[in-house]
This record gives sequence, C-alpha cells and structure tokens, in this order.
Amino acid sequence: MKTLTTIACLFLMFFATSFTTPTPKAKKQAKKGWTQLFDGKTLKGWHIYRGEATGESWQVEDGVIVFNPINKPGVKTGGDLTTDLEYENYHFSVEWKISEGGNSGIIFGVKEDSSYKKSYLTGMEMQVLDNDRHADAKIIKHRAGDLYDLISSSKETVKAVGEWNKAEIMYNKGELKLFLNGENVVTTTVGDDNWNKMVAGSKFKNSPGFGKFAKGKISLQDHGNKVWFRDVKIKQL
Repeated sequence: MKTLTTIACLFLMFFATSFTTPTPKAKKQAKKGWTQLFDGKTLKGWHIYRGEATGESWQVEDGVIVFNPINKPGVKTGGDLTTDLEYENYHFSVEWKISEGGNSGIIFGVKEDSSYKKSYLTGMEMQVLDNDRHADAKIIKHRAGDLYDLISSSKETVKAVGEWNKAEIMYNKGELKLFLNGENVVTTTVGDDNWNKMVAGSKFKNSPGFGKFAKGKISLQDHGNKVWFRDVKIKQL
C-alpha cells in the first residue's frame, strides 16, 4: 500500500509540473520583462467577454489559440476571448494568422461591465484582416494593421493569407503606437483634441465609453471567421 501511495504521489507531482513549469522560451522572455498570457496548452487566464466559459469555438491546437466557427442554433459557442486581468501602460505582442476572406481584431482598453454589451464599445481595435478578399478592405481605415475606423496604417506590411503576422501595441499614458511586422504603422495620442475629432467622425461617435479607459482588458475578436493567435505576451512600461 505504501509503495502504491508513493507512486501515486510521484505521478501527481509529475502531472502538475508538466503544466506549470515554464518553457525555456518563457523563462528567457521573463528575464526581458515579458509575461506570457497564453501557456500554449490551455485558455487559462481568458474567458468570453461578459461570460465565464471560453465557448466551444475557441480552442487550443498545436500550441496555438484558434477560433473555429461552430454554428449551433440557439447555442452561443463564440464571443470575444478576453483576458481575466486589466492592464495599464504596456507593450502587448501577439502573432496572428487569418483565414481566406477572414476578419478579426485585437481590441484593447476594454472595460468589461454590464453597461457595455460588446468589447468594442469601450476598446480600440487593431484590425486583423485578409486585405485581398474581405469586403472591409475596400473601406479606408478598415485594413489590416489600421486603428479600426480611426487611422489608416502609414504603410502596409501585412503578409499573405496563411502567413504569420506580428502585431504590437504600445499604450503608455495616452501615447499609442501600433506595429505590424516590426514597422510602426500608427501613432496617436488618445484623448487629445485630434483624437476627440477623429472619434466624433467615426462609427464610435455614439459610444460614450469608447477609448476612455486607460486600464482595461484585451480581447481577441470573434468576427465569425477562422483565425489563429500565438506567442501572446505583455510587458509593463
């Protein structure tokens, strides 16, 4: 009996360690100030906006977060995948890949509250898009890398469908910079006069909470199309 108990304890210790021991890559990034927001195995630390579970459509496949559209009449299987924690003054980084004709986004500065039914009513969005096939690409300020409906990318650095893109968001005391594949494509100041004019001329003009929260959550958007995310991390500034 004692032998069996010892074996069981060793098994449990191994099982727990396999899920909690940081990878060499994570250790290296931690030394540089980065915190991994995705462990490569589970969706721990994430939930559906204004919900608790992650839904069937959000899955982990081969170390990657995947949104697989699942249509079940009367059953909610998706929604925007949202961090459990709020962040302020940070450098956020993620790699994304979009499906053919697909649309998604990275929404940040999200205030999760019963007053706001959708993440985009408060959060700003860096667009994720197939620029060659999705209809939104024909609309100015709606292309990949744009600050959605507010500012077009200064240059287009998005890669072809099926290839990985690296998106970075640096948001520090109102100063906002977006990077796509290493290039600074958007720079603005949230809350200044120019910002207020842009918002007043956008689809968010009737959303009083939009862009108002310096401290907020980050959401990966469910736009009904398949999309992949990996190497999700954040660094405090």
